[in-house]
Order: sequence, then C-alpha cells, then structure tokens
Amino acid sequence: MTTAPASPDPTMEAIGHAVAESRAGNSASARQKLLGLWSAIGVTGDPLHRCSLAHCLADLHEDPAQALAWDIRALDAADAVTEQRVQEHHAGLHIAGFYPSLHLNLADNYRRLGSFEAATEHINAAKTHAPSLPQGPYGNLLRGAIQEVAGAIAEQDRSPRASAPGPDA
Repeated sequence: MTTAPASPDPTMEAIGHAVAESRAGNSASARQKLLGLWSAIGVTGDPLHRCSLAHCLADLHEDPAQALAWDIRALDAADAVTEQRVQEHHAGLHIAGFYPSLHLNLADNYRRLGSFEAATEHINAAKTHAPSLPQGPYGNLLRGAIQEVAGAIAEQDRSPRASAPGPDA
C-alpha cells in the first residue's frame, strides 16, 4: 500500500533529489548536497531528517570507517524519532521498519573493518528487527542482505559485498 506523504517536507524532498542524483551516477555532487543539508540541519535538528540524511550519506562512502560514522549518526537519530513524526511524514511508514537496515549497515561496516564481535551484535539486532520489514521487494532485499552479511561475518570475510549500496549504486 502506497500512501502519499502527510505534508510536504522540503528537507526530505532535497534528500530524495540527492539520492536520485547519486543513483544517476553523480555521487560526488550528491554527497556535497547532503553534507550541505547536514550543516543546515545540525546535530540537534529534526531526528527524521538526521536519520534519513545520515543513512543516505553512509551509502556514499566507500571507506567503511567513514560509512560507519554516518551509520552511527543515523541509528542515534532513529532512536530520537517518534512514531508520530514518521507518520507526519508518511502515513505508511513506521520507525520500527528503519532498524533492520540501520543495523545491517552497521554490521557490514564493522565486518569490513574486521570488528567481527561488533558486527555480530548488529547483525543479530538486524535479525531481531527483521519482522518489521514490509513484505515485497524492499523487505526481501534486506532479508537477503542480512543473511549475506551474517554469512560473511561467520567466515570473517572483510571484502566488500557486490550487492551493498554504495556511491555508484
């Protein structure tokens, strides 16, 4: 079920435009636009904006340490987002649905950095939150990625995943 946003949100629209620009192959420009938005929002800005923006910025960094820093910011911001705020943005969204992806990305970053204990903690958290994922292609993609990263952690494989989001995704 697709529901229109409850009210226009210029910041979320700007984030969406930057992500689209990245997907069109202009990751450097998208990263600069998102960093500009981050500066405007600030570390105490709207948690939904901070979560979304940091989550997107993490995907635009090939270096797992840089991606990790943004993914930590995204998780911290998610913890401050209320269900009411998410519903104001989009009636069909729930904050619980953010956590599988956030923990998956953290697990993958820690794995790539060789911190397998931390990676295991986050992949287990992703699995715990996975029932909050929607049915359909997006949920299936994340469920598959959770299994893929869990296997790589078990093998202590630090190589980048071909299916991981990234600057050229």
